[in-house]
Amino acid sequence: MEGPQAFQPRSHRTRSAQNASSHQTDAPRATAAPPSFSPSSSGRSTGHVAGDSGFHASRIRSDGGGTGRSLPAEERRSPRMGRTPTGSGHVRHRPRPKATTARRSVRRRVPVVIAALLAALLAAAFGVTGWVNGQLTHKQMLTSAANTPASTWLILGTDERDGTAGTGSSVDIPGSRTDSILVLTKPRSGNSSLISIPRDSLVNVRNQDMKINAVSTMAGYPALTGEVESITGMKIDHVVIVGFGGVEKVVDALGGVELCYDRTVNDVRSGMNWKAGCHTADGKTALAFSRMRYSDPTGDIGRAKRQRQVISAVAKKASSPSVLMNPATMKKLMEAGLSSLTVDEKTGAFDMVGMALAFRNATGADGVTGSVYYQNPNYYPPSGIGSTILLDGVRNTQLFDQLEAGTHDPGTVGGM
Repeated sequence: MEGPQAFQPRSHRTRSAQNASSHQTDAPRATAAPPSFSPSSSGRSTGHVAGDSGFHASRIRSDGGGTGRSLPAEERRSPRMGRTPTGSGHVRHRPRPKATTARRSVRRRVPVVIAALLAALLAAAFGVTGWVNGQLTHKQMLTSAANTPASTWLILGTDERDGTAGTGSSVDIPGSRTDSILVLTKPRSGNSSLISIPRDSLVNVRNQDMKINAVSTMAGYPALTGEVESITGMKIDHVVIVGFGGVEKVVDALGGVELCYDRTVNDVRSGMNWKAGCHTADGKTALAFSRMRYSDPTGDIGRAKRQRQVISAVAKKASSPSVLMNPATMKKLMEAGLSSLTVDEKTGAFDMVGMALAFRNATGADGVTGSVYYQNPNYYPPSGIGSTILLDGVRNTQLFDQLEAGTHDPGTVGGM
């Protein structure tokens, strides 16, 4: 098989609100608290929906015949400015209205990728930055996009398994894919945010439709970073990859965590064998719990809810006095997290301290957490790549405008 072409970072990133506006539907809102779930409609959307003008609002638009194409250079703008959709009157640098829909009393728990990262952040926060630097593995993952005002971290959870076999640990099966994608944003003033992008989100890379979790394999990590910059309109300053094997190690270092799910499941693909109710899960079980989707009527959306439950349980136990005051447990926890981390070519321990502070603010009472908005969670593009999630470019433009400026109200946002 011929290897992927070298990725050439674009000097500008775009997000077209116009492309998504023609898909406008009311995105379903998921219930807030696990373990309950609400099965989504089983109906499929095949090809273009009525009035469709493109698949991914950030990258392609219609040429009038329903075929997506790359934006011409003169229509591109920097991440800070975005692109002015024709006739929309929307410009990224205009004053951003403050969000009014997020409820301050609602909290959304963040996905499982942070579980392994928690240990590394604790190490940096406790002042052992020299040791942290010595443990970090670096990889080229950044682009040459122009800087934007906020500080941003792209956090990726990668699964070394191919998702087709349910036995063994995360390192038993070759190959990898990006299963969790989060954007942590710390504006110059205001509230920090932690927003997830579903792995099945539809994007177009080099005129080829694909799910966003395949971009790093098909075109490299800089290309994936570029796609996230296109969706958010912000320059990504730091990238952190967490191998899902680290989740096993972190949970085991904590002596297990309590998880709840209201369905009995025996899922061969993920290895999840679960009796309805609440149980103390070891690392292998927690990993299967966060991977399973084929036996869940809500698919990737239900998995995202369980991932939030895992990280909530890990964060609660990792921050308990019984762990923080136990040097032996802390040592195991830090080693478990750092052994699974890969960072970009510029990130060091002090950057991780900044990330720890931003993470703490984003997941605290004054933070903003949740996911990007979508138009259709079960969209079948004509390219034949199966069910995808069609993102809502209009609402996501408004969302990241506010997050970048720090003007969004605390609470829960997004479509999941």
